[in-house]
Amino acid sequence: MPQHKIKLYLSHIFESINSIQEYVGETKNFNFFNNKKILKSAVEREFTTIGEAVNRILKADPNFKLNNTRQIIGLRNKVVHSYDSISYELLWSIIINDLPKLKKEVEELLQKE
Repeated sequence: MPQHKIKLYLSHIFESINSIQEYVGETKNFNFFNNKKILKSAVEREFTTIGEAVNRILKADPNFKLNNTRQIIGLRNKVVHSYDSISYELLWSIIINDLPKLKKEVEELLQKE
């Protein structure tokens, strides 16, 4: 698969991370997030996009260097296939602790490409 496809998938990941960060806002209030079904659904959709994009990158290049790929794909699978047992506390933790790191990593990869 051409490198431009991988770059496209990386840009989808970057856009989805930006969307999640925009959805939760500057205040990053878990109670607000947890009480808004439409907000949780939007975040779930973006996590699905991120996981699918990572999966496609790995199919194109199994040796592609991106941290936590299996966990990202696993989260996508959980959101899609186990929708009735999603932990919003876990999603929130990922939003606060992991997405900023992934965003930085993807941004650096996009600048290299």
